[in-house]
Amino acid sequence: MKKIAIIYCEGQFGSMDGKTANGLIREPGYYEITAVIDSTKSGLDSGEYLDGVKNGIPLCKNLKEALTISKEKPTDFILGIAPSDAFLKDEERAVILEAMKAGLNIINPLQEFLTEDDEMMNNAKKYNVTIRDIRKPKPKKEWHLFTGGILKINTPIIAVLGTDGACGKRTTAKVLEKGFRNRGFNPIFIATGQTGLIQGAEYGFAMDAFPLQYLIGELEGEILRAHKNENPDIIIVEGQGALSHPAYASSCGILRGARPQAVILQHPPKRKVLGDFPFMPMPDVQEEINLIEHYGNTKVIAITLNHENMTDEEIDQTIVEYENKYHVPVSDVLKKGDEKIINAIIDFFPSLKNKDKVVSSI
Repeated sequence: MKKIAIIYCEGQFGSMDGKTANGLIREPGYYEITAVIDSTKSGLDSGEYLDGVKNGIPLCKNLKEALTISKEKPTDFILGIAPSDAFLKDEERAVILEAMKAGLNIINPLQEFLTEDDEMMNNAKKYNVTIRDIRKPKPKKEWHLFTGGILKINTPIIAVLGTDGACGKRTTAKVLEKGFRNRGFNPIFIATGQTGLIQGAEYGFAMDAFPLQYLIGELEGEILRAHKNENPDIIIVEGQGALSHPAYASSCGILRGARPQAVILQHPPKRKVLGDFPFMPMPDVQEEINLIEHYGNTKVIAITLNHENMTDEEIDQTIVEYENKYHVPVSDVLKKGDEKIINAIIDFFPSLKNKDKVVSSI
């Protein structure tokens, strides 16, 4: 049975810093979302605001309205914000305390661990609710270093990397997972960030909570565990940040720990500067491709677009331009579908061709 939740995303829904809320609205996983709190967009439909299609989940001005408007009593309160500093502001602390007083369990994706906060834990005990820190790593004694076991896996592994943070890597990875499943495959998604874990991913961890030396081994371990348990046809690894990013090293760990034979590159064409670092220009797409292929000993086989601030006409023009320029298939999986990208992956991995029910039935 799905849990019922309210998402808090004050002032950020639909933006980069609202990516956790955005992702849960598009793919709630084992949650049923009844409302999103963002007073700046109060009265709007969250699906229509985000993707132009109504979903019946309203954007509300505060917690009281969100509770009142929910047809069933929510059990969980999810922080749907993902600020670059990853720490709570006073008003955010206040609404969390208000949610606990209302009897809601707290789902916290930030790097500020509420289970280590005396005030939060005392209130959780007082109101008989729980706190789940999504990014909190397991005990150090359970951490793993790289073993090389992944080098023995023959199953195709792809990673969805990007040219910036919060540009749609997880969204594209989840769309591809669903697309492969619809075509008769057994795909496995490996989450590397907080949103995928909240959605209920069975494999993965919040990799930015680990030292780089260990996150490589932890990612390898999750892939090996998924491979053993699920015998998948293809393993799809969610990317983090960007390999060229001056502030993040997560992509380095993904390329080392997952050893993907192929990469899908996610890119927002309209961005001129990095999302959380406006003093840094966006990388050149070809330079990012070259860097990924050289560092990861892999191949970028397709490009997927983030259509933020783009018209439909601009999306179509960019697809044509990029395919001519970079000589790989290009699509926006939310606007144009996943078929072209999945076909590119199948073409790259011969072992997948005989398992494709869409192709086999033609």
